[in-house]
Formats: sequence, structure tokens, C-alpha cells
Amino acid sequence: MKIGILSRKATLYSTNSLVEAAKNRGHSVSVIDPLRCYMDITSHHPAIHYKGTKLEGFDAVIPRIGASITFYGTAVVRQFEMMGVYSVNESVAISRSRDKLRSLQLLAREGIGLPVTGFAHSTKFTDDLISMVGGSPLVVKMIEGTQGVGVVLAETQQAAQSVIQAFRSLKANILVQEFIQESSGTDIRCWVVGSKIVAAMKRQGPEGEFRSNLHRGGQATKIKITPEERSTAVRAAKIMGLRVAGVDLLRSNHGPVVMEVNSSPGLEGIETITGIDVAGMVISYIEKNASPGKTGTSGRG
Repeated sequence: MKIGILSRKATLYSTNSLVEAAKNRGHSVSVIDPLRCYMDITSHHPAIHYKGTKLEGFDAVIPRIGASITFYGTAVVRQFEMMGVYSVNESVAISRSRDKLRSLQLLAREGIGLPVTGFAHSTKFTDDLISMVGGSPLVVKMIEGTQGVGVVLAETQQAAQSVIQAFRSLKANILVQEFIQESSGTDIRCWVVGSKIVAAMKRQGPEGEFRSNLHRGGQATKIKITPEERSTAVRAAKIMGLRVAGVDLLRSNHGPVVMEVNSSPGLEGIETITGIDVAGMVISYIEKNASPGKTGTSGRG
């Protein structure tokens, strides 16, 4: 097969791991920087050009679209879909998962466990908003934040009011969420491929830090997840429309709650901690499922 990996850097661990997994299975693989692609948007003859050459003959693409390039990156994925190329994660699903508010609304509609969450434009009724999510301590999140940036724990009512008003004065869209105290600064990253959990790890934030992101100095260990956690993660990925996803869960007193569904989860942590060839499982999934024109959206939206 001829596989394209849409990534800004070939040297990134995740990109390199996917390249090696594809080559080890005898596939032809190219790393394509989506920002260097330019598109011919023509009726019946959509095309993508890259560094002066027309991209042709690809059987599948693996989008590794960073949050900062979501708009242009998903446009490139959509163009591949219009050309009939199989994409492991499709453009609509990536866009859906990147919108924190939209994804939470879709998960809530399907009954997935979530932290109690509030969203507001005006700061006029901040006290009621805080009360709605169970009072302080609570978490305030910028909708556009990634890797734990723009996430603040407000431990008192006054702190919560100040943080909300500060964010809103910067015109930032924010979510206000219940603080799951019993999770003790830990979360679970579940790697979903197709309809299966292929690997899972527990992430623990450094002492005094409630965020468990590895980018912020968190530590990871192997973990055995429960059947309920497994089911929740698989359902969450399916609701987002993602075939490959990292689903972040917290263990709460009322069962697993989903914090985020990530369309481009990193491979380094999960492969290092578990010893599982997750990249190989992604390539294996493509081998079994990719076929010309097999796209759910065909670039329609």
C-alpha cells in the first residue's frame, strides 16, 4: 500500500513510529507536511500538490494534525477524502473532537459520563454558573487550550470568580467544570483503534499539580482498566467518529468520566510505558479497512 502521514515533522516520535511500522510491513510511506500542500479545488478533478508535485496513488492517509493547524490541516484531509483516499480519521471527526464544547455536548447527548460542565458568554451570573457545577473548587478551561495550557484550578468561590472574569475580559471562550477531587491528579489515557482498546496508561501529575499531562511533567504507568472504562472509551471515540483516538478518563465516585477525546494522541508515552506496538496496530487496521472511496463524508462537510 502507499500510505501518507500528514505531519509537520518526520522526526517526531509518533510520526517516525508510524513510518517504521508501515515500512516493516512492506508498505510505501511518505511524510507530508499539510501546511506545504496546496489544493486544486475543481469540480470532478480535485487534486493536491506538494512541493511542485501532484500527490497521486495514495491508498490511505494518517492525519497527525496539531491543534494549531486544525483549520488548514482538516482542509487537506477533506481534499484527500474528495479524491477517494481512505483517511484513518476523517476531517469532520477531527474538527468535531477539537471543539471542546461541541464534543462534550455530543457525548452528553449519548449518555457518556462527564464532569458537570457549564458554559456562558456573560459574566453577569457567575455565581449561578459556579453553583451549577457544584461550587468551588472547580476547573476553568479555555476552549482553545491544549496539553493542559489554559486550565486553571480555582479553589475558592472568589478565585473562581476572578479567573472567569479574567478569561472573559480577554474574550476567551471558557468551560467551567466540576473538580473530580477523588481522581487525585491522575487520569487514564486509553488508546482506541477501531472498536478496541489496544493500550492504556495511568498518568499522574507532579506533586501539587492537578493536571496529569506528560507535557507538564506528569509520570505514566501501566494500568488495567475496568470493563466500564473500556466501554466508555470505545463509545466516546465512536460518538466522535474517530477510528483512532486517545480517550482521557477520570475515575470518579460515580464511575468513569471522559475529559477529552484526542484525534492525534501521542505514541511515545503509551508505547514506552506499555511496550505495545501501537503504531503497528494502526497500520494493521488500515490494511484491513482501507479501500478506494471508503470515506464516510467524501469531503461533504
